Formats: sequence, C-alpha cells, structure tokens
Amino acid sequence: METKLRKVLIADDEPDILEILKYNLQNEGYQVYTAKDGDEAITKAKFALPDLIVLDIMMPKKNGVEVCELLRKQPAFKNTLILFLTALSDEGTQIRGLETGADDYINKPISPKVFVSKVNSLFRRVNKDEGKTITINGLTIDHEKFIIQYKGKNISLAKKEFELLYLLANKPGRVFLRNEILSQVWGADVIVGDRTIDVHIRKIRQKLGVDCITTVKGVGYKFEL
Repeated sequence: METKLRKVLIADDEPDILEILKYNLQNEGYQVYTAKDGDEAITKAKFALPDLIVLDIMMPKKNGVEVCELLRKQPAFKNTLILFLTALSDEGTQIRGLETGADDYINKPISPKVFVSKVNSLFRRVNKDEGKTITINGLTIDHEKFIIQYKGKNISLAKKEFELLYLLANKPGRVFLRNEILSQVWGADVIVGDRTIDVHIRKIRQKLGVDCITTVKGVGYKFEL
C-alpha cells in the first residue's frame, strides 16, 4: 500500500531560500509547493491543501501574518500547520503572528538541517495527538475533528486556545509549568511572554463559561472541572 506524502507549501520572496528549503524537504520525502508572495501563497494553499504552510513574515503583496490570518478564517485551514520564517527580532511581531494561529517560527538565516528537523518535529507532534478524544464532566474535546462541546453546546476556540485546553485537560489535576506549556503548545524555540499564556487562558474561560483552569501562583496551571 502506497504511503501518502505529506504536502508542504513554502512562501518566500527569496528564490535561493525557496530552492534550498524545497530541495531539503523533497530529500526527506515531502511533496513541496512554492510561492513567491502572499497572494500566490493563498492561491497555492487553496489548490494544494497542504499539511504544512511555511510563511516568510516579510513578503510582498501580503505579509506572512496577513496570510495566516486569512487562511485561519477558512474551515479548510483550521487545522493546517503554519510555520513562520522571520528575520525580525521584534517580539511584538512574533507574538502577533503566533496569536493569529501560527504553530511555530524559525529565525533567518536558516540552517536547512534545523529547518527539516523543525518540520519533522511539528508532524511528530500532530501524529501523537491525532484521534484522541477527551470527555470530562460534560466537556468533550475531539482532537481529530477539532470540536469542543460543553453540556451539549458547541464551543469555538482559536487553534492555540484549543491546543492549550487539550494539553491541560489530557491530564486533569496535573500542574503544568509555564515553560512546559510554551514548549508543547508554541514550540521550544518560540519566545513568547507570560502574558500570551494568560490571554489565551482568559479567553478559554470566557468561551466555555466556566473557570476550568486553575492558576497555581508562581508555578503554572492545572485543569479542574
């Protein structure tokens, strides 16, 4: 039986970077598409429906953050992995990008080996969680279908909110350290402040209408329902 190849779309306005990253991913067995600007990235994404989209933040026509925002609003890309390429050291831009629904980012200049390792790591993370459903006291979290129901009511969460809730609810009562949450939800190499976690948890509480995440002062968070 033939194994389905993972599809990756890379969008960057530098032809050399596109060629190098495409070559290295193809050598790993990925099916690779490329785009040279934000508009072409959206067109190619709709055509190819990739499993992972790699977006340069500073692209012509539409930047990576704008492309991510537009794609995340469409059901077809709700669960698609999105990775940013960035030469920016501006933490605010990186946080905004992550809060629009990106899964991770990697800094330029890019080491092809580090890039391939990051891509493989993202897919391993997805494979580990696929197909699991959590049911606790009227709350159901279906990771495969990206569905949350609480007491019969459908709840809509943004991608990072969903992943954060799923992580905590998967082990009720266990205290997760802030660094552990950042590593598992945002990626070990991503720099985001404590405020980012706090904002996501506040939104989860508001949308569920129940305070199911307890703050353990100075330590982290745990799920209790």
